[in-house]
Amino acid sequence: MNQELERAISKKANPSKAKDLQRFFKTGRGEYGEGDVFLGITVPEQRKIAVEFKNIFLDDIETLINSKIHEKRLIGLLILIEQFKKADEKAREKIFEFYLKKAKENKINNWDLVDLSSHKIIGEYLLDKNREILYELTKGNLWEKRISIISTFAFIRNKKFEDSLKLAEILLNEKHDLMHKAVGWMLREIGKRDTSILENFLKKHYKKMPRTMLRYAIEKFEYNKRQKYLKGKI
Repeated sequence: MNQELERAISKKANPSKAKDLQRFFKTGRGEYGEGDVFLGITVPEQRKIAVEFKNIFLDDIETLINSKIHEKRLIGLLILIEQFKKADEKAREKIFEFYLKKAKENKINNWDLVDLSSHKIIGEYLLDKNREILYELTKGNLWEKRISIISTFAFIRNKKFEDSLKLAEILLNEKHDLMHKAVGWMLREIGKRDTSILENFLKKHYKKMPRTMLRYAIEKFEYNKRQKYLKGKI
């Protein structure tokens, strides 16, 4: 890999912060981030590195995303976003396919990696295209499922809610709380733009929604309305 990039990453390592991050991202045995390794680099610092090295080759980006070190994977994804922003349609397609390949290989494998990148690449690419791939991702592992719903943030920002709602319905019975949070977050984002659409969805589903998903979805409602939903009195 690019030696200058390696040096820039090593220079920002903070072993003390790394220990805190290993706990925060649940890296213990049996936890969702089991075995993930941290250097202790903040996200703003990683963003600066990504901008500085945004013109590296795809092979170098792949080396980063294949790394066992969490920050290297995120820096690789942040560089990929930088390249996607400037790319023509053919290059965007290549980046989109590359991202999906890495998702299938389970390299985009923690919630922050998904949340900071999927809507900016998968979502943006699919804005004017067939979105069947998102429904296929709902049959994959935890991270592929999270990519499927968080990618729709790009659509929500463009006031296109249909796929987010359909995917939320499909993912309603997921067991992992990281999915409850992801779906609830996207529902809340819809509600920030059109409360009536969110409420129509909630009236159909809120009584069987996982509690965390419901709490996330109704977070912006005023107190009394939130209480009615939480007590099943809507």
